[in-house]
Amino acid sequence: MLKVENVTKYYDDFRAVDNLSFEVDKGEIFGLLGVNGAGKTTTFRMIMNLTPPTEGKITFNGKKIDYDVTDQIGFLTEERSLLTKLTVKEQMLFYGALKSLSEEVILKRLDKLLERFKISEYKDRKINTLSKGNQQKVQFISAIINEPKLLILDEPFSGLDPINIELFKSVILELKEKGTSIIFSSHRMDHVELFCEKLVILVRGKAVLSGYLKDIKKDYKIKRITIEGDVSKKELQAIEGVITVNKNANSYTVNIKDESYAKNVFDYLKTRNSITKYAVEEPSLEEIFVAKVGEAYGE
Repeated sequence: MLKVENVTKYYDDFRAVDNLSFEVDKGEIFGLLGVNGAGKTTTFRMIMNLTPPTEGKITFNGKKIDYDVTDQIGFLTEERSLLTKLTVKEQMLFYGALKSLSEEVILKRLDKLLERFKISEYKDRKINTLSKGNQQKVQFISAIINEPKLLILDEPFSGLDPINIELFKSVILELKEKGTSIIFSSHRMDHVELFCEKLVILVRGKAVLSGYLKDIKKDYKIKRITIEGDVSKKELQAIEGVITVNKNANSYTVNIKDESYAKNVFDYLKTRNSITKYAVEEPSLEEIFVAKVGEAYGE
């Protein structure tokens, strides 16, 4: 288990992280979210022991994170950190050695992972000759070559097409099933919703929302109604409790103050013809994220 306890980080007078606490259990995928500059990268650097916290402590399985513990950690950075003039094999031998792996183990795991990611033919190719998507695969392999107990994924799907995103998803879920604790960060809220059981949203280094995703959605008062059929946007907007109405290609999305106002919308729809869909749904994580970040910046 990773435990981040009351961690604060200052750079001179600038407070990058403000009294942050969270836990990531074995075999759990945890979302660390925030806009650019929210403190995510600083938090990752503290977890990796690349920079010490000013206050608080970070432990993994009860131990302070030092060089012995970092051998159990994998980190996929948002910016590519590959040595592009090396071949894929040379790159993995270098990274694997940093994680205290023997050459025999590195090469055995590399062959298996290259086959898994469908890039076996690039083993002896220089990284700068690969496409962005294949470079991302190589970077991901470098993060898991040590079979980490804790894996940090910062924008892991950058540069990938939908087919390869599905491949990455399957590998991430396999790691979870094997017991790897995973911290997942992405600006794509739909990706976060697919993976993360728990999350924290940072604004200016401070947690403005945290907990289990299912509970966050349940507790968020604003609900969404999806309607397909013959309706008037103007008339929907006039209904008591309706906040916004958005017209999509084949439907309308109606946001209401809370679920008690759904009946008002339903009563209106009973007066209309050709209604083919009426569904009261939980808000998306993106809607909650935008609202919470907006509230925090409005303080």
